[in-house]
Amino acid sequence: MKNGTKAALHRRNQLLAALEPDDYSWLEPYLEIVELPRGKIVYQTGEAIRHTYFPHDAVISLVTDLQNGGSVQMAVFGRESVFGFVSALVTRQSFGRYVTQISGSASRITLERLSKDLELRPPIRRVLFRYSEALLAQTLQTVACNAVHSVESRCCRAILSTHDRTDKDDIPLTHEILAEMLGVQRSTVSSVTSALQRMDLISQGRGTIRITNRAGLEETACECYRAIRQSFERLLPSGHKASVVSAHSHSALAKKRNTTR
Repeated sequence: MKNGTKAALHRRNQLLAALEPDDYSWLEPYLEIVELPRGKIVYQTGEAIRHTYFPHDAVISLVTDLQNGGSVQMAVFGRESVFGFVSALVTRQSFGRYVTQISGSASRITLERLSKDLELRPPIRRVLFRYSEALLAQTLQTVACNAVHSVESRCCRAILSTHDRTDKDDIPLTHEILAEMLGVQRSTVSSVTSALQRMDLISQGRGTIRITNRAGLEETACECYRAIRQSFERLLPSGHKASVVSAHSHSALAKKRNTTR
């Protein structure tokens, strides 16, 4: 793979894209591109973290397993993220099970190398620590969301957030994945997505969901979708803001389509 192609792939991750050219050039020789197939367990709970990952188009869930055999998603990571970094700041052990939800690629670097670079390059440290603050804001907002908002509005938030991370028309979201994301039964997800389809907000295929009315889906989603997006926009530099513009463009295009029908 040519260096230019590698650089283009690395900088599909918005944190790497947000680095100043000198800081990116410093980090780039230590980055390697890896494929993350769907269902791949990157880290098990308590496993020592050896690499930090910057997803390109893969979406990874941090999951906790419950005693009753169920599991609940604690956090989700896409191209706006880095994972295996925050949990490694203290114990260097995984908080939960990191599993690939949507297949794709990522750039990874050894934790030992990244730790050295954070000491040597303060601008890299600032970007990653601001991301950590954005992740904390997202986590706390999600806790509040799960406590007070309906499954329907939370489901809309999950679909929109996944769409933002993939830019795919057909989002590879199964009812099983959505149930894990929302912490509900699969039958509940089936009822909610069927209702959203009857409202002409989405259409469902085999293991996929297509947004047919993004503006309407945003209106049906709870306020947390916008709050989380605004937190990332406020805390992260221009590399992330470009994706926010993209998300707004999706919404504007959807509104235009709806008004011209």
